[in-house]
Amino acid sequence: MKLYSNPRAPSPRRVRMFAAEKGLALTLIDIDIGARANDGDEFRAVNPRGEVPVLELDDGRRLTQSMAICRYLERLQPEPNLFGRDADECYAIDATIDELTQALYVPTVHAFRHGHEFWAGRFEQSAEYAAIAARQVRDEYQRLDVRLRDREFLCLDRLTMADVLGFTTVDFGRVCRLRPGEELTDLLRWRDAIAARPSAQA
Repeated sequence: MKLYSNPRAPSPRRVRMFAAEKGLALTLIDIDIGARANDGDEFRAVNPRGEVPVLELDDGRRLTQSMAICRYLERLQPEPNLFGRDADECYAIDATIDELTQALYVPTVHAFRHGHEFWAGRFEQSAEYAAIAARQVRDEYQRLDVRLRDREFLCLDRLTMADVLGFTTVDFGRVCRLRPGEELTDLLRWRDAIAARPSAQA
Protein backbone atom coordinates (compact mmCIF):
# COMPACT_ATOMS: atom_id res chain seq x y z
CA MET A 1 0.00 0.00 0.00
CA LYS A 2 1.11 3.55 -0.76
CA LEU A 3 0.51 6.55 1.46
CA TYR A 4 0.55 10.03 -0.04
CA SER A 5 1.84 11.98 2.89
CA ASN A 6 3.74 15.02 4.15
CA PRO A 7 6.39 14.80 6.86
CA ARG A 8 5.11 17.82 8.85
CA ALA A 9 1.33 17.71 8.50
CA PRO A 10 -0.47 16.14 11.49
CA SER A 11 -3.18 14.20 9.63
CA PRO A 12 -0.88 11.96 7.55
CA ARG A 13 1.35 11.58 10.60
CA ARG A 14 -1.58 9.98 12.42
CA VAL A 15 -1.80 7.34 9.71
CA ARG A 16 1.96 6.72 9.66
CA MET A 17 2.06 6.36 13.45
CA PHE A 18 -1.03 4.13 13.48
CA ALA A 19 0.40 1.87 10.78
CA ALA A 20 3.72 1.67 12.63
CA GLU A 21 1.95 0.57 15.81
CA LYS A 22 0.30 -2.14 13.72
CA GLY A 23 3.57 -3.17 12.11
CA LEU A 24 2.15 -2.36 8.68
CA ALA A 25 4.63 -1.26 6.02
CA LEU A 26 3.47 1.59 3.81
CA THR A 27 5.31 3.01 0.83
CA LEU A 28 5.45 6.76 1.43
CA ILE A 29 5.01 9.32 -1.33
CA ASP A 30 5.81 12.75 0.07
CA ILE A 31 3.75 15.64 -1.25
CA ASP A 32 5.50 19.00 -0.88
CA ILE A 33 2.73 21.22 0.47
CA GLY A 34 5.15 24.12 0.84
CA ALA A 35 5.74 24.04 -2.91
CA ARG A 36 2.01 23.58 -3.46
CA ALA A 37 2.45 20.19 -5.07
CA ASN A 38 -0.92 19.29 -3.57
CA ASP A 39 -2.52 21.95 -5.80
CA GLY A 40 -1.01 20.57 -9.00
CA ASP A 41 -2.87 18.54 -11.59
CA GLU A 42 -0.85 15.40 -10.85
CA PHE A 43 -1.89 15.21 -7.22
CA ARG A 44 -5.40 16.51 -7.88
CA ALA A 45 -5.83 13.40 -10.04
CA VAL A 46 -5.10 11.39 -6.87
CA ASN A 47 -7.32 13.48 -4.58
CA PRO A 48 -9.43 16.25 -6.15
CA ARG A 49 -9.51 18.03 -2.78
CA GLY A 50 -5.74 18.35 -2.81
CA GLU A 51 -5.42 16.95 0.71
CA VAL A 52 -3.17 14.38 2.34
CA PRO A 53 -3.23 11.65 3.47
CA VAL A 54 -4.38 9.35 0.69
CA LEU A 55 -3.96 5.59 1.07
CA GLU A 56 -3.64 3.84 -2.27
CA LEU A 57 -4.51 0.15 -2.04
CA ASP A 58 -2.84 -2.55 -4.08
CA ASP A 59 -5.89 -2.72 -6.38
CA GLY A 60 -5.61 1.01 -7.12
CA ARG A 61 -8.44 2.26 -4.92
CA ARG A 62 -7.66 5.41 -2.98
CA LEU A 63 -8.90 6.14 0.52
CA THR A 64 -8.99 9.61 2.08
CA GLN A 65 -9.57 11.10 5.56
CA SER A 66 -7.05 10.04 8.17
CA MET A 67 -9.43 8.64 10.78
CA ALA A 68 -11.36 6.63 8.19
CA ILE A 69 -8.08 5.26 6.83
CA CYS A 70 -7.01 4.17 10.30
CA ARG A 71 -10.36 2.48 10.92
CA TYR A 72 -9.94 0.64 7.61
CA LEU A 73 -6.48 -0.56 8.63
CA GLU A 74 -7.84 -1.64 12.02
CA ARG A 75 -10.31 -3.92 10.30
CA LEU A 76 -7.57 -5.34 8.10
CA GLN A 77 -5.36 -6.00 11.12
CA PRO A 78 -7.30 -5.89 14.42
CA GLU A 79 -4.30 -6.32 16.70
CA PRO A 80 -2.75 -4.56 18.42
CA ASN A 81 -6.15 -3.02 18.98
CA LEU A 82 -6.33 0.78 18.88
CA PHE A 83 -10.06 1.45 18.43
CA GLY A 84 -11.59 -0.78 21.12
CA ARG A 85 -12.44 -4.43 21.64
CA ASP A 86 -15.97 -4.07 23.02
CA ALA A 87 -18.76 -1.53 23.27
CA ASP A 88 -17.39 0.16 26.38
CA GLU A 89 -13.87 0.51 24.99
CA CYS A 90 -15.14 1.72 21.63
CA TYR A 91 -17.29 4.33 23.34
CA ALA A 92 -14.44 5.58 25.53
CA ILE A 93 -12.09 5.90 22.56
CA ASP A 94 -14.65 7.43 20.19
CA ALA A 95 -15.82 9.97 22.76
CA THR A 96 -12.23 11.01 23.47
CA ILE A 97 -11.50 11.29 19.75
CA ASP A 98 -14.55 13.51 19.28
CA GLU A 99 -13.52 15.73 22.19
CA LEU A 100 -9.94 16.04 20.97
CA THR A 101 -10.98 16.77 17.41
CA GLN A 102 -13.27 19.63 18.39
CA ALA A 103 -11.41 21.05 21.39
CA LEU A 104 -7.78 20.53 20.31
CA TYR A 105 -7.22 19.59 16.68
CA VAL A 106 -9.60 22.06 15.02
CA PRO A 107 -8.40 25.12 16.97
CA THR A 108 -4.76 24.07 16.50
CA VAL A 109 -5.26 23.96 12.74
CA HIS A 110 -7.02 27.33 12.74
CA ALA A 111 -4.33 28.91 14.90
CA PHE A 112 -1.78 27.68 12.35
CA ARG A 113 -3.67 28.67 9.23
CA HIS A 114 -4.67 32.10 10.46
CA GLY A 115 -1.54 32.96 12.41
CA HIS A 116 1.42 31.50 10.55
CA GLU A 117 3.28 33.12 7.68
CA PHE A 118 3.26 29.79 5.81
CA TRP A 119 -0.37 30.48 4.84
CA ALA A 120 0.04 34.16 3.98
CA GLY A 121 -1.42 34.81 0.55
CA ARG A 122 -3.03 31.38 0.29
CA PHE A 123 -6.31 32.55 1.78
CA GLU A 124 -7.64 35.42 3.87
CA GLN A 125 -6.14 35.18 7.34
CA SER A 126 -7.57 36.62 10.55
CA ALA A 127 -5.13 37.45 13.33
CA GLU A 128 -8.05 37.85 15.73
CA TYR A 129 -9.33 34.37 14.92
CA ALA A 130 -5.80 32.96 15.30
CA ALA A 131 -5.60 34.45 18.81
CA ILE A 132 -8.99 33.01 19.78
CA ALA A 133 -8.02 29.57 18.49
CA ALA A 134 -4.69 29.72 20.34
CA ARG A 135 -6.51 30.46 23.61
CA GLN A 136 -8.79 27.48 22.99
CA VAL A 137 -5.76 25.25 22.49
CA ARG A 138 -4.11 26.45 25.70
CA ASP A 139 -7.34 25.89 27.62
CA GLU A 140 -7.47 22.33 26.28
CA TYR A 141 -3.85 21.76 27.30
CA GLN A 142 -4.92 22.61 30.85
CA ARG A 143 -7.81 20.14 30.73
CA LEU A 144 -5.60 17.40 29.31
CA ASP A 145 -3.04 17.96 32.06
CA VAL A 146 -5.76 17.35 34.65
CA ARG A 147 -7.09 14.35 32.73
CA LEU A 148 -3.66 12.73 32.61
CA ARG A 149 -3.02 13.05 36.32
CA ASP A 150 -2.10 9.54 37.52
CA ARG A 151 -2.84 8.14 34.05
CA GLU A 152 -0.46 6.73 31.47
CA PHE A 153 -2.85 7.05 28.52
CA LEU A 154 -5.83 9.23 27.67
CA CYS A 155 -8.72 6.81 28.06
CA LEU A 156 -7.70 3.16 28.51
CA ASP A 157 -4.79 1.32 30.12
CA ARG A 158 -3.04 1.04 26.75
CA LEU A 159 -2.26 3.23 23.77
CA THR A 160 -5.30 3.89 21.58
CA MET A 161 -6.15 6.02 18.58
CA ALA A 162 -7.10 8.77 21.02
CA ASP A 163 -3.46 8.96 22.13
CA VAL A 164 -2.25 8.97 18.53
CA LEU A 165 -4.60 11.84 17.68
CA GLY A 166 -3.75 13.75 20.84
CA PHE A 167 0.00 13.31 20.54
CA THR A 168 0.27 14.24 16.87
CA THR A 169 -1.83 17.34 17.51
CA VAL A 170 0.07 18.49 20.60
CA ASP A 171 3.37 17.87 18.84
CA PHE A 172 2.18 19.84 15.82
CA GLY A 173 1.51 22.75 18.17
CA ARG A 174 5.22 23.51 18.00
CA VAL A 175 4.78 24.64 14.40
CA CYS A 176 2.21 27.28 15.37
CA ARG A 177 4.08 28.28 18.55
CA LEU A 178 1.67 26.50 20.87
CA ARG A 179 3.93 24.44 23.10
CA PRO A 180 2.48 23.26 26.43
CA GLY A 181 3.86 25.24 29.35
CA GLU A 182 6.39 23.69 31.72
CA GLU A 183 3.81 23.76 34.51
CA LEU A 184 1.72 21.14 32.67
CA THR A 185 3.82 18.31 34.01
CA ASP A 186 1.36 15.48 33.42
CA LEU A 187 0.64 16.51 29.85
CA LEU A 188 4.38 16.78 29.16
CA ARG A 189 5.06 13.41 30.79
CA TRP A 190 2.44 11.78 28.55
CA ARG A 191 3.72 13.59 25.46
CA ASP A 192 7.31 12.56 26.11
CA ALA A 193 6.34 8.94 26.75
CA ILE A 194 4.45 8.74 23.45
CA ALA A 195 7.31 10.51 21.67
CA ALA A 196 9.67 7.78 22.90
CA ARG A 197 7.70 5.08 21.08
CA PRO A 198 9.27 3.98 17.78
CA SER A 199 6.00 4.72 15.98
CA ALA A 200 6.36 8.44 16.79
CA GLN A 201 9.26 8.54 14.33
CA ALA A 202 7.21 7.15 11.44
